[in-house]
Amino acid sequence: MLKINSEIEELEKEILEKKQLLKKLKKAAPYVPVKNYEFIKSDGQSTSLLELFGDRNELIVVQNMGKSCSYCTMWADGFSGVYDYLAHKAPFVLATPDSPDVQASFANERNWPFPMVSTINNSFKKDMGFEKDGYQYPGVSTFKKDDDGSIFLIANDVFGPGDDYSSPWHFFDLLDSGAKGFNPNAVKMS
Repeated sequence: MLKINSEIEELEKEILEKKQLLKKLKKAAPYVPVKNYEFIKSDGQSTSLLELFGDRNELIVVQNMGKSCSYCTMWADGFSGVYDYLAHKAPFVLATPDSPDVQASFANERNWPFPMVSTINNSFKKDMGFEKDGYQYPGVSTFKKDDDGSIFLIANDVFGPGDDYSSPWHFFDLLDSGAKGFNPNAVKMS
């Protein structure tokens, strides 16, 4: 038993080192200039990528697949608990393909505190790499704004079971049954 524990500890150390290397490589990647996309907020008003920064120079945009994706809903529910921490560092916005009225209703139903924008009238998701052949993928994009208003994509990452952005999967991994049989559709919020 001790041998397996030391193997686990060694592998966990190796994974942590690899994550540190990955973070370093992402930081070394060149920034990609992006245009100032136009969005529709949940209240129906227009806004732009530049306006989402507010008076800050960094921005986090979650690439959510919308109300129809129960997994994306689970991730967004998790972000509710850490929203204030994230927004303290950088504005945090959820971008979905849903119409503004669907967004507003769903966000209210889920008690989501973060702002949302609709991407139904732009190529933002496709241009950021989260839409291909008509299919959308969930994830996150981070941006930087220069003093002259130039906007740059800093990094992208994808979401999926076992990623670093949804903690329940890590708890499930510690159970004997793992995530077997789990489906976010079956969970009713209290």
